[in-house]
Amino acid sequence: MAHEKQNKDAILKRLSRLTGQVQGVSRMVQDDRYCVDILNQTAAIRSALRAVERLVIEDHARTCMEEAIVAGDQERQRVMFQEVVGLLEKVRD
Repeated sequence: MAHEKQNKDAILKRLSRLTGQVQGVSRMVQDDRYCVDILNQTAAIRSALRAVERLVIEDHARTCMEEAIVAGDQERQRVMFQEVVGLLEKVRD
């Protein structure tokens, strides 16, 4: 089922920016740039990716999870809650 994602434009903008950042790091490696500069950029990429994850989780809560709550579907609520907990465990550092 398709849901209107409130953060879709922001997510796409951030992903586009991330693409540019990754390409930039690739050029840095090709140009034999200083390792610490490269590592600073990879840290920035991780931070930006975490921001994307937060936006996607927010949309999931506002759409998919809210729909299960409003429908009163307790089994679906449990499944979604377990999915989110599993995802949060994967994305935390």
